[in-house]
Amino acid sequence: MGIIELCFLGAALAMDCFTVSIVCGVMLRERVLRLMVQIALLFGFFQALMPLIGWFCTSHFQEQLEAYDHWIAFSMLGFIGGKMIYESFQEEEEQAMNPRSLKTQLLLAVATSIDALAVGISFACTGFNTFSALLLPLFIIGIFSFGFSLAGHALGLKFGNAIAKRFKPELIGGLVLLFIGSKVLWEHLMG
Repeated sequence: MGIIELCFLGAALAMDCFTVSIVCGVMLRERVLRLMVQIALLFGFFQALMPLIGWFCTSHFQEQLEAYDHWIAFSMLGFIGGKMIYESFQEEEEQAMNPRSLKTQLLLAVATSIDALAVGISFACTGFNTFSALLLPLFIIGIFSFGFSLAGHALGLKFGNAIAKRFKPELIGGLVLLFIGSKVLWEHLMG
């Protein structure tokens, strides 16, 4: 796999991070550089980590991972999205879903990177036989996810106030997460 193919792969894997980061920016509605970088680092880290885990587990757990990875991603994103939708109808003080929370950030980072496990499995099946051969692909995947997350967060911040005046950001965010989870499930069940 050449650099161009790896860049396309990195961009494709980063799309969920981009979308969820837009939602985070819309919900937060204020620019906090530390928080933007923290979310982007978590997303980039987990997007790079999951293919590595998939690659390591391929020889032992390939069939089990392939059989359930889409259900895990769907369940996590469905839970977070459903909670956000529910909370969008609650009073402001009662809402617990907060992109500032490290727990929420970790859940989102893991949930959006579950499908990257399959990429790790495919790496093992396409000639990436050593850890050193994986370093460049993992770095590219992590960098793309980091960059796309920062860009998504910035877009969410830019348009967040306009969106929040017309719609409940938590409702939109919940619907987006449910859509991403459903898309992951659909692609695996139909693919």
